[in-house]
Amino acid sequence: MSFLALMVLMVYESRWVYPEIQAYFSQTGNLTGQQLSTRARVFLQDAQAELLGDQAEQDALDAALLDIELAYGLADMHIYRREYACAESSLADLDRLGVQLAARNIDRFAAVSMLFAPIQCLTHIEMDQLDRRGAAINDFSESTRQHSQVLTYSSLLIFVMGLVFWWLHERQLRRADRATQETFEWMQRAMRDPLTGIGNRSALHQDVLAKQHQTLGLILVDIDFFKQYNDACGHPQGDTLLRQLATLIGETLEEAKLYRLGGDEFAALLDCPDVATLKRYCHQLMEGLREADFPHPAHPDKKGVTLSVGGSCFVADEATFPYAYEAADKALYQVKTMGRDGWQVTEDA
Repeated sequence: MSFLALMVLMVYESRWVYPEIQAYFSQTGNLTGQQLSTRARVFLQDAQAELLGDQAEQDALDAALLDIELAYGLADMHIYRREYACAESSLADLDRLGVQLAARNIDRFAAVSMLFAPIQCLTHIEMDQLDRRGAAINDFSESTRQHSQVLTYSSLLIFVMGLVFWWLHERQLRRADRATQETFEWMQRAMRDPLTGIGNRSALHQDVLAKQHQTLGLILVDIDFFKQYNDACGHPQGDTLLRQLATLIGETLEEAKLYRLGGDEFAALLDCPDVATLKRYCHQLMEGLREADFPHPAHPDKKGVTLSVGGSCFVADEATFPYAYEAADKALYQVKTMGRDGWQVTEDA
């Protein structure tokens, strides 16, 4: 009788209950998709708030660009592109807007307007994902109510069914672990610059916090007359130059971690015990660039590609990093005001 009861349960489970349970559990992956679309939408709304805020235009554009890059990383999913018609165009709009913000050739209100369509698309994805999950839960709940009467007829069947659910639960846990790992990988990609493969502004901030109380050097690098280079050679060649410079900086400053902060601005973070060491690094970078001798057909001074470099030395801390960044940025700005193609380190950062 036990064998017969087991066979009945197996037939019942395989022909009726198991497919419905499997359909329910297979929908849990949609929760991750909904969370990612929600987070991406929030980032875009934060970007609108930054653009409409009362802070300086430069800071507002930089903050909005960072939010847009994070939203892009979360929304750039194959399932979104495959199942939602608005995803492809929205990602293209975000990519185009990011380029315009980095080049500073768009005003705040135009940028805010361009974000409405991607936000609407992400909201649609978010609601659709919630609807799918709700439908799966409703279907499963209705099916469970109908079959619960059958399952109560025999304690043996309930026991065996519990074993089956335990097996399904373990399998779902493994799926959840894989989904968590995939989400972590997506977040890691959101911390990288998609063009050059190096870190972005968020990665720089996290790396500074990971080196609490260590003496670090921060080097900011800006390509001189990059707009003229793009106008003369085209944006594809400009992208190639950005990748080449990222490689050059990495090879010249071997111990440094590199970041692209947007547009033609790079940053390098490295262990630096004193200002003299930081100055040596800056000199080393400029010498490496001169040896590489990248051509610049539109350089006003008839030179190859040149850089403006600013640096500061600081003790890593969440409170000190903004001041160190500001000091390095001021040093870079002074280089630009003195004619570019040079470097300067702030002594008292």
